[in-house]
Amino acid sequence: MGAKAGDQIIVESEKVGKAPREGEILEVIESPLGIHYSVRWADGHETTFWPSAGSSRIVSARRSKPA
Repeated sequence: MGAKAGDQIIVESEKVGKAPREGEILEVIESPLGIHYSVRWADGHETTFWPSAGSSRIVSARRSKPA
């Protein structure tokens, strides 16, 4: 299962004791160079993020079930 807009992304810090960075995926962008994401970080900034192996994890957004 791949990431979707609305999912959360958590990026682990490379420094011991530093908190991970969290944000909301706004867009999943596929290119010949790989998948990257447009992310709105918890501090409000928006960037394009290119994940590297093991640097991040995706948490699926909770989807409401139809009644």
